[in-house]
Amino acid sequence: MNSAASLVWPELPLAAWQDTYDTLHMWTQIIGKLRLEFCTHFNHWWEVPLYVNAVGLTTSAVPYGDGIFDAEFDFIAHRLVFRASDGQRKEIALAPKSVAQFYSEVMETLHAMGIEAKIWHMPVEVPDPIPFDVDTKHTSYNPEFAQRFWRILTNCDTLFKRFRSSFLGKVSPVHFFWGSFDLAVTRFSGRRAPKRPGADSITRDAYSHEVSSVGFWPGGGAVKGAAFYSYTAPSPEGFSSARVQPKEAFWSKELGEFLLMYDDVRNAPSPEQAVLDFCQSTYEAGANLAKWDRKALEVPSSFHPAKQAS
Repeated sequence: MNSAASLVWPELPLAAWQDTYDTLHMWTQIIGKLRLEFCTHFNHWWEVPLYVNAVGLTTSAVPYGDGIFDAEFDFIAHRLVFRASDGQRKEIALAPKSVAQFYSEVMETLHAMGIEAKIWHMPVEVPDPIPFDVDTKHTSYNPEFAQRFWRILTNCDTLFKRFRSSFLGKVSPVHFFWGSFDLAVTRFSGRRAPKRPGADSITRDAYSHEVSSVGFWPGGGAVKGAAFYSYTAPSPEGFSSARVQPKEAFWSKELGEFLLMYDDVRNAPSPEQAVLDFCQSTYEAGANLAKWDRKALEVPSSFHPAKQAS
């Protein structure tokens, strides 16, 4: 592995892997709900996401009893691996199978490890949800596309962390939300946001303060392919017409956020620079219009940790 090499951005046509995407989305929700069940609640629901690692996606350490365990989607060996601090290790094959079968295998494996998990068996943030234990509709797993998706996430994780490093204020980890199936990082102004009338408890907690968020999503609905997105909430007046970079980025009226299509990134002269320009320019547009105290929140250009380290 050459640390100086450019990142590789594989093709990810939505139509070609939609069935695998839909199935994997449900599988990650099952594993993600283990964090929801056992982890202490953090502000903005930061206890629930998964994290990119060297082989796939991981829960990181989850407390249980007098120890911890973790679960890891390994998209190189195509296994779901469970490890516990008492030395136990068990695996489940990632292969074409129904969500119902996957759910049963997960619960049986946890029980065999002495972990009794009771998760809500309904998926979230998807149209027409089917309970995990009876979902025989979603059965696809194409290992090539699952691995491509993860490799794109590793690129995004690296770049989002670089972008994150220049912010002194409150900022989220770079994390994968299994509900919406996207990787994101969020900056905070430090000011409370106006209350959202009629919002549910999850939304109220997630958007209790002013935020600027950027992320990567494989697409769906009106968005016919993978895309980077960026929004400021509450959205300041004039944000939708702000000039952002690169030139291929555009405002989605339907979603209320800026989008940069993944194919435009991978075909750019420098995909990495295109992503970083999108992150920075959309953040600056929102922060300036919302009058964030940028001087107090950002690392001075004369001392940037990432640059110093290089």
